[in-house]
Amino acid sequence: MHPAGDALLAGKARILVAPDTGADTLRRLVGDADYLLVRNHLPADLLDRPHRLRGIVRNGTGLDMIPVEAATAQSIPVANVPGANAQAVAEYCAGAMLELARRFGAMDRKLRDQGWAQARALSASTFEISGRTLGIVGLGNVGQRLARIAHAGFGMRVLGYQPGDAPMPDFVELVPLEALLGASDFVSLHCPLTEETRHLIDARSLALMKPSAFLLNAARGEVVDEAALADALAARRLAGAAVDVFTEQPLRRDHPFLPLNNILLTPHAAALTEESSRAMSTGAARQILQLMAGQRPDHLVNPQVWQARGEVAA
Repeated sequence: MHPAGDALLAGKARILVAPDTGADTLRRLVGDADYLLVRNHLPADLLDRPHRLRGIVRNGTGLDMIPVEAATAQSIPVANVPGANAQAVAEYCAGAMLELARRFGAMDRKLRDQGWAQARALSASTFEISGRTLGIVGLGNVGQRLARIAHAGFGMRVLGYQPGDAPMPDFVELVPLEALLGASDFVSLHCPLTEETRHLIDARSLALMKPSAFLLNAARGEVVDEAALADALAARRLAGAAVDVFTEQPLRRDHPFLPLNNILLTPHAAALTEESSRAMSTGAARQILQLMAGQRPDHLVNPQVWQARGEVAA
């Protein structure tokens, strides 16, 4: 947690940091906690054992790390900090598109290792992203920010896939997923992990994409069938990818992505900047304080728990 979050809680709560993120460690510690501030996946059965929890707050956005249904069944409020890292992730994806298109990293390595002419020769395989098509799967806080960067900053055409009828910027063309995959030069994933989105991008989905296209995943690893993506990249059925999130984290050393030279890999760091870390931690700490004071947290994700409390009080 960012020190600014610690500072808000100092003197108001005893903060115990788990020595590791193993399931057994978390199960062992939960019985002594009044509130949980979550940065890693909690075991699905964490709430099955005796505890005295009065609230769970996610230091971030994604709720797949928390057994929300189990918490709701036990009348435990759950909150998160939506939007706190949206700019960081959107900028990461914009930067990833530039890196994939212009090959800055490869040029840097070749210039250092082989020389000027060899590095300069790589420019023959680079391209401008202005005028290209970006398809965004999931147009929440992050997706809409990336859409604005791509449209206003790079002059890209923006396609979007977003179930439901939430309002969208007028420059985003909403299309079915299959149409988005087939027409996009870049596909960027920004949907939450649910049973419906697990392996949303599989071998069939990848086959719909152009061989010259690139896939960006800064959502959740399980949204993509990693084996299918590795096969598509190895066979050059897809030009490249940028991946920040993985089904198993940390990334294991025998992962099929590691030998590939057409994928940009980062260690789940897209959301982590000085600004976003501060915003996530202070937002989470404030909601812990609200729960301690008996107040409804700003971003309660299971409001039925609070409604039930009100009915009991009445």
